[in-house]
Amino acid sequence: MSAIDDLPPLREVITTHGLSARKSLGQNFLLDLNLTAKIARRAGELSDCDILEIGPGPGGLTRGLLAEGARKVLAIEKDERCMPALAEIADAYPGQLEVINGDALEIDPLSHLTPPIRVAANLPYNVGTELLVRWLTPKQWPPYWQSLTLMFQREVAERIIATPGSKAYGRLALLAQWRADAKIVMTLPPEAFSPPPKVHSAVVHLTALPEPRYPADPAILSRLVAAAFNQRRKMLRGSLKGQAPDIEDRLLSAGIKPTDRAEQVGLEQFCALARTFEKD
Repeated sequence: MSAIDDLPPLREVITTHGLSARKSLGQNFLLDLNLTAKIARRAGELSDCDILEIGPGPGGLTRGLLAEGARKVLAIEKDERCMPALAEIADAYPGQLEVINGDALEIDPLSHLTPPIRVAANLPYNVGTELLVRWLTPKQWPPYWQSLTLMFQREVAERIIATPGSKAYGRLALLAQWRADAKIVMTLPPEAFSPPPKVHSAVVHLTALPEPRYPADPAILSRLVAAAFNQRRKMLRGSLKGQAPDIEDRLLSAGIKPTDRAEQVGLEQFCALARTFEKD
């Protein structure tokens, strides 16, 4: 018996179903059910929410979310081998777990979920950043989710919460902090996983703001930030020269020195710069 429910321990589940982690799918399984329950608690009050989980694998976090009282969990898993293990969890929690075998990048979860919705996932390493950017850049804001509780490599987590002037500061920090409150709520060593990754991991909790911190057109801001950090060692007047012939004047009007580099410029200034393009 495991610590959080009457289902078998995860090591036994993995052995029974032959679930060796596949590097091609970015898999690293978290086996300590007490840790998965702790991550679930970091997602907040779950009893009145539907939860979207990406890449459940053998279901460690899935079990944590359900044991912590999630109203419903929608788990999207690309690896067919995991389906029998997840079906056993669904049987243990009747009506509370729906599993879709497919690619999370291609599936619209909204037809399967009822608001309020939270996202909680030990994201596969190979798609984690792409999924986060998608969640942060929907066509309409506020988004369909209230919060994101996501496991990343610690280096990626630090990029999400980074501040101007730091080595980790870049596009991911700006996109996350423009529309959400972001903080690291847990760190985990490699030995918590099977197989152990080469790096530490961290759980980031992002709470959606009702509106962005500063006004700006999302497409324009995203384009400028991408161009600025694509050549982060260059002065902004150089890295952004292709955006407008009068880029130096626009930078100055936004309170940015043309000789500044991207990592020196804060979110408010980037939003001010984006606004200079809105009437073009």
